[in-house]
Amino acid sequence: MAIDPYAPPPEAAREALIAAIRFDATGLVPAIAQDAATGEVLMMAWMNRDAVAETLATGRVCYWSRSRQAPWRKGDTSGQVQRLIELRLDCDGDTLLALVDQTGVACHTGRRSCFFQAIRDGAVTSIAERIADPNALYGTRA
Repeated sequence: MAIDPYAPPPEAAREALIAAIRFDATGLVPAIAQDAATGEVLMMAWMNRDAVAETLATGRVCYWSRSRQAPWRKGDTSGQVQRLIELRLDCDGDTLLALVDQTGVACHTGRRSCFFQAIRDGAVTSIAERIADPNALYGTRA
């Protein structure tokens, strides 16, 4: 059995980081998830104050789902969990970078990263293959 290496920072440090975040008018801040081991950018999602607090306290990355208007704990449905290694705040205080240990795929389309489209040979092209079946992960087609 693997031992979880994440140790939450002291509560005062967590509160200080949250206080430094410049949430937008709707109470959200963009959060970019990056694989801590490889540097690969995996996805972008939104966090509210409670999602940031939960992420820092538990080490399991939690986002805010704008479509469901509810917390979204990465992996609850799919099993594709993100474990926090470190949470960083940018110089303006308005964007987070979550360095994570990603289990499986990060993208709901079944790809490792959500950033799989690029212009190649003059056309928008998928540059990454699906490595998981989205229907098997989520019960839907992506």
